[in-house]
Amino acid sequence: KEKKIIEAIGQTELATSGEMKVHVEGSSEQVAFERGVALFSELEMENTAQRNGVLFYIAMETHQFAIIADEGINKVVPSGFWNEITDSMREEFKQGNIVEGIVKGVEQAGLALKEHFPYQSDDRNEISNEISTD
Repeated sequence: KEKKIIEAIGQTELATSGEMKVHVEGSSEQVAFERGVALFSELEMENTAQRNGVLFYIAMETHQFAIIADEGINKVVPSGFWNEITDSMREEFKQGNIVEGIVKGVEQAGLALKEHFPYQSDDRNEISNEISTD
């Protein structure tokens, strides 16, 4: 399961200088978005050169998730962009397709990253593709 998500991140990042990360944990006392924002900072996601990191936060036990994007990408994506991705992920999750939902979100976010932050020949992987957990 993890391998499929890590592969999706790797494949997506081949087309963009953007960086994606998935963080999965059981639950949090914080609201998913607030927890995601805190993790964004803890995981140093704002340290990308173009401020184009995207964090997918998933709380498995409480069935919550959030997508946190850095200011670089939020400046260029259209209004409602993240809601569309959230909705498509939620549909997969409702059907019990957790991995597929995460992969779908990564791939959809990747399309925007590719458009606004195309892959550069000198690009380097600034954030590990490995799934982080607590």
